Amino acid sequence: MTDQTPAPKFDTLAVHAGATPDPSTGARITPIYQTSSFVFNDADHAASLFGLEAFGNIYTRITNPTQAVLESRIAALEGGTAALAVASGHAAQFLVFHTLMEPGDEFIAGRQLYGGSVNQFNHAYKKFDWNVAWADSTDPASFEAAITDKTRAIFIESIANPGGVIVDIEVIAAVAKKAGIPLIVDNTMASPYLCKPFEFGADIVIHSLTKFIGGHGNSIGGIIVDGGKFDWLGAKHRYKTMVEPNESYNGLVIAETFGDFAFAIACRVMGLRDTGPAIAPMNAFLILNGCETLPLRMARHCENALAVAKHLSQHDKVEWVNYAGLPDNKFYGLHQKICPKGAGAVFTFGVKGGYENGVKFVGNLNLFSHLANIGDTRSLVIHPASTTHRQLTSEQRDLAGAGDDVIRLSIGIEDKVDIIADLDQALAGC
Repeated sequence: MTDQTPAPKFDTLAVHAGATPDPSTGARITPIYQTSSFVFNDADHAASLFGLEAFGNIYTRITNPTQAVLESRIAALEGGTAALAVASGHAAQFLVFHTLMEPGDEFIAGRQLYGGSVNQFNHAYKKFDWNVAWADSTDPASFEAAITDKTRAIFIESIANPGGVIVDIEVIAAVAKKAGIPLIVDNTMASPYLCKPFEFGADIVIHSLTKFIGGHGNSIGGIIVDGGKFDWLGAKHRYKTMVEPNESYNGLVIAETFGDFAFAIACRVMGLRDTGPAIAPMNAFLILNGCETLPLRMARHCENALAVAKHLSQHDKVEWVNYAGLPDNKFYGLHQKICPKGAGAVFTFGVKGGYENGVKFVGNLNLFSHLANIGDTRSLVIHPASTTHRQLTSEQRDLAGAGDDVIRLSIGIEDKVDIIADLDQALAGC
């Protein structure tokens, strides 16, 4: 490749980034390196690996060649400097905050979030004395109002789950920058095909790889992508993991040593190494295969979702439809700004008859699968109030966009005629 060769486009990166034929066998597909550990060349080689003086594989809890290809590919698709793949989206969130936070620290999160994240932030993190303050993702000023001297980060979703809120990443990034703290964006619902948060000022991006990137409902994984722009050494607050001499690495300072990919390294060698939520090589392999068709699938997902949303918006048994791809939706303008290729595949609508008919509607469906996931090739459905968000109070459910009448659809890549026919027959029985 010469200097004149143009940079590969997204669709090409989705297939090729990070991967080369296996040097030992010539295998074109990235192998599944199903091994717990790796042989060292000699004692000096082992010492350099353990001392972070050289990159290489020691133990699959920390690094694995299959995992490494996945990390390189997602970093390339997002436009980041480096990435760390882990066991799940929740594991990715945990490692990000494990790296940023000390006991007593706070972070601000947009309250329009996946219910599992709300639960994790409200309850599990309290055991570490990490405290969340809630803001309104539709009101950037609410984030600025919530900042205190203890605030260490802001967390939002690019497209909120399940409410379908499109978040103005650029404006909230400006709030974070003014405060001297990193902005973390969960980009699961959009995928890098629809939205690249780093282009709008985000500092860290995370995904549940289980969803659209893997895309086939066959594996669990998460990933952290480092944007490489946050100035850890010059930050207003002291992020100890990043800037203080590390005793377990002979006084090495992560931010000084690793520069624009220091955060990804810190999450790996301090968080993943010690807390252990490693991704299985088999899962990394399956997600890599799913990644190759991401642009094709996302285009079809969005095409189908728009057709279904238009149909439901005219149905006499539907109270309302919340899909940012509809021109009369209040987030339509932000959809054009943040994710102009499409408003995603997941949206909500209100079935007339409230909770009772919500449960009945789900039970009437045939083509749709009733399960707690999104981003599959198959069309999926759930009634959040009775499932994913049932641990929340009624007020919290309403604020999260998961009220009693809410149905969440994840529109698959089947023929849209069949998808609509199944919805119609289910609604007829309500």
